[in-house]
Amino acid sequence: MRDLVIIGSGPAGYTAAIYAARADLKPLVIASSVEMGGDLMKTTDVDNYPGFPEGVMGPALMMDMQAQAERFGAELVFDDATAVELDGPVKKITLGNGETIESKAVVLSMGSQYRHLGLNDEKRLSGFGVSWCATCDGAFFRNRTVAVVGGGDSAMEEATFLTKFADTVYLVHRSDQFRASPAMLTRAKADPKIQFVTSASVTGIIGADSVSGLSLTMSDGSPKTLDIDGLFIAIGSDPRTSLIEKQVTLTETGNVAVDGRSSRTNIAGVFAAGDLIDPTYRQAVVAAGSGAVAAMDAQHFIESGAN
Repeated sequence: MRDLVIIGSGPAGYTAAIYAARADLKPLVIASSVEMGGDLMKTTDVDNYPGFPEGVMGPALMMDMQAQAERFGAELVFDDATAVELDGPVKKITLGNGETIESKAVVLSMGSQYRHLGLNDEKRLSGFGVSWCATCDGAFFRNRTVAVVGGGDSAMEEATFLTKFADTVYLVHRSDQFRASPAMLTRAKADPKIQFVTSASVTGIIGADSVSGLSLTMSDGSPKTLDIDGLFIAIGSDPRTSLIEKQVTLTETGNVAVDGRSSRTNIAGVFAAGDLIDPTYRQAVVAAGSGAVAAMDAQHFIESGAN
């Protein structure tokens, strides 16, 4: 019987592991067979994580977090949780290899996944001009031309933020109607650096080693090409809840519901952290902080003997 199992190995999962290991809970981290380290493993330069004045490579940051967790005694298994039974005093987690692990408490930190356009070169050019986070990567496009794809509040926020750096920001949307709130839309339309390209479907990303253009098909069927240096995809993200959605209460946004500022879910002994509970910020430093909260909540639960 384990004291604590942590499902997920992004900033939230690894930080939870660091705190739990230092509390001598000997946590087991189910780090995934293919997604270990989370989205930062797919990111190049990270300039906004505290403590790195010269920036840090995303994979390097995650490997350091992993090493720090292991230094304090966290155990990692590079497999996937395929099923969970969370009710009752004994939590059961089944791995892809068929093994079942029992634990007194569980921290859920599976993160979220950005929605993709589904284009052939999208994955290939990820980190080489294709991004899903203006806050993370916008500064790399100073005095350049970029495009944002999307029609909701997040797209308007991304486009407006990017005007701090880019000379021109194309906002590309497949319709001439927007899901964004009137206030956000008005603000974006009032910005002289933002050019709206509406009724346009993205059909291709151009670039050999980095993004150099965007292929569009307009509503009348005519082709159009935008010369750009960067592409920001803002069509939403989805928390990875498929594993637990029938057991843990979710919010209207599909995130795991927690009690106030804590990490407590509706099931005793089950805690959640990171992007799994956060529909708004989706930043590594925020996820790390919530991972610490989850570990401390789990520690108090285990030490109290609650069930």
